[in-house]
Amino acid sequence: MYLTTRPDLGDVSQGKLVTLDNYYELFNGILNPKQLEGLRLLVTPFPQQQFNATEDRRTVRPSGGVVCFECHANGHTNASTHLAGDIRPQEFRHRIDTPTLRGLHIQRLFGSQRALKSVEDFTEFEQRGAYFDGDHVIATKKGANILERGSQVHFMAEFQELLDFPPAPKLDVFGKLIPEKATEAELRGEELFSGKAKCVTCHQAPYYTDNLMHNLKVERFYKPRMINGMMASADGPIKTFPLRGIKDSPPYLHDGRLLTLEDTVEFFNLILETKLTEAERKDLVAFLRAL
Repeated sequence: MYLTTRPDLGDVSQGKLVTLDNYYELFNGILNPKQLEGLRLLVTPFPQQQFNATEDRRTVRPSGGVVCFECHANGHTNASTHLAGDIRPQEFRHRIDTPTLRGLHIQRLFGSQRALKSVEDFTEFEQRGAYFDGDHVIATKKGANILERGSQVHFMAEFQELLDFPPAPKLDVFGKLIPEKATEAELRGEELFSGKAKCVTCHQAPYYTDNLMHNLKVERFYKPRMINGMMASADGPIKTFPLRGIKDSPPYLHDGRLLTLEDTVEFFNLILETKLTEAERKDLVAFLRAL
């Protein structure tokens, strides 16, 4: 875990999983009291649809719920997926990948498709809606703990906005490769990224996002059909996620359908019809790994 306020410390989690048991020991003296309280809330269990004390739980034993940092482990991601809570009927609910929280401070849209305008808005959406599949009646039954915006949601947001990207020693202050530190393959990949591959259209330096949403219209390549109980259909506009530190957060795309960076480059090569050669795809992956 890296903090924008203390880059000199490197990994402030010291290689440990941050939990309710150790967060104070790890961060006391590094965070101010308000930020420390925000972190405490992020590692505190809250009721949720499948993990709770009621008889319809998915766990063998009753549970107090889940903590934000179970899926967003150490402010990053554990690569888990879940079903979006706000789409009906059931077969049209999208699978959503858990994104990293690193670099939250430079983002202006939250939720892959919801375009919420602040992380505070997203926190309230998760707590009131997504955790309970959008069913406020079930949420009441299961003991939803509605967070107070000023003294809790704001504190959680303040801590999350300290989470930094991992160091990228080959990049300069503008997010571009430093030629003396980069390999030939990485430099060729950067040129492709800004040219033939069309990546820079949406993913602009230094953080490699335009903070907008784009509709790739992938459905133009297939007819909607049911696959394993889920409808493969149009996705609609999707948020442009930052690519800084992208090598650390597989799988890729908003629903985790692409397992590797190689898969991702080939996916966009097909849908954008850029006609990259095998050598060019390898160079592009080399550049992405340097971000």
